[in-house]
Amino acid sequence: MNINEERLINRIKTLGDTGRDAENRVMRVAATDEDKLGRDLVKSWMQEAGLRIEIDRIGNVFGIWETEENKNEEPVFIGSHIDSVINAGIYDGCYGILSGLEVVETLKENNVETKRPIVASFYTNEEGVRYQPDMMGSLVYAGGMDVDEVLKTVGTDGTILGEELERIGYAGNKEPGFLKPHSYVELHVEQGSILHKEGIPVGAVENLQGISWQKITIKGVANHAGTTPMYLRHDAGYVASEIIKFVHDMCEKIPNSVGTIGMIKFLPNAINVIPSLCEFTVDLRNPDNDKLIELEEKFDAFLKEICEREEVEFEKERLVRFDPVKFDEHIVKLIEDEAKSRNIKIKRMTSGAGHDAQMMARICDVAMIFVPSIDGISHNPKELTEDKDLVQGANILLGVIEKLANE
Repeated sequence: MNINEERLINRIKTLGDTGRDAENRVMRVAATDEDKLGRDLVKSWMQEAGLRIEIDRIGNVFGIWETEENKNEEPVFIGSHIDSVINAGIYDGCYGILSGLEVVETLKENNVETKRPIVASFYTNEEGVRYQPDMMGSLVYAGGMDVDEVLKTVGTDGTILGEELERIGYAGNKEPGFLKPHSYVELHVEQGSILHKEGIPVGAVENLQGISWQKITIKGVANHAGTTPMYLRHDAGYVASEIIKFVHDMCEKIPNSVGTIGMIKFLPNAINVIPSLCEFTVDLRNPDNDKLIELEEKFDAFLKEICEREEVEFEKERLVRFDPVKFDEHIVKLIEDEAKSRNIKIKRMTSGAGHDAQMMARICDVAMIFVPSIDGISHNPKELTEDKDLVQGANILLGVIEKLANE
């Protein structure tokens, strides 16, 4: 049994052409008009497939395939997201939910009966561009945040999330968590270069890195760039540069670590003025929680030491902290076995990016399937995965879901 290749690829391209701006950029940022267009399209495909549609209060959308015989059993979830970053590619998230829908349709068309319902689901604000934190919809669904508080979240443009969901017609009436999943599987493009570089068509994702995000503000003293000797400066820009180098060097020394300074802002931001303030973000990741804690502790110690040395002040704000996630060994093994049964080479992997799967792992057994991203490009219109890899991944998902739905 195989999925309908043409239908899957055409849907990925059609959704990829939906929610573009005047400059032809994919702009389905959460709860925008462009996001609504994508939601409406995927929901219409779910309805055409005969699925029952439910929407919860945080805007997560569920296409439910159930029968009289299995409707009281815990369902198998297949999920991902369709919201995007600014100027996105067409595969991130979208491939997962459209493959999930394709799996359900293939099983229905082949008159396969399952012991459990199957739910194709997509979650609100996975990317976290307009509202923070990212992976918001799945986090709320898994009980990690209170829905009433999250709906009050103020976006980067001053909008209120709950009001925007109402405006676009996706403020549902179901309480998050209204369906308790038996298991959850997410199919995704890798967003890294490992599979592509190693020539391996499929990855069985066995764990996911922990993520630590902080915003740091260094407060120095503005002064004349020409008349202030180096030894008399309290230079917020210099302190920030030392911290950036420290993060890079630290992550090279601690195995499997990555660190990124992704945003930075200077004040007064003038060529001839010593910066009085520097604000920047620090993103630390490691799949081992003890090592992630080590990164955080070493960073905190250096931050305190250099600020004391340079006689500047600092402030720290915790933005996000997610522990590493170990996925379910049974589902990972099902993924491996399905690939091998189709004579497809497969590799066990760690996910370096965050996904809805890590939130759903709080409430059920979870694993992920990766297919290659050419050159590892993601969050970029040049994001590309070959059609044959997309199809192979969806066929492996099909086999895994059929087995899980009959447990």
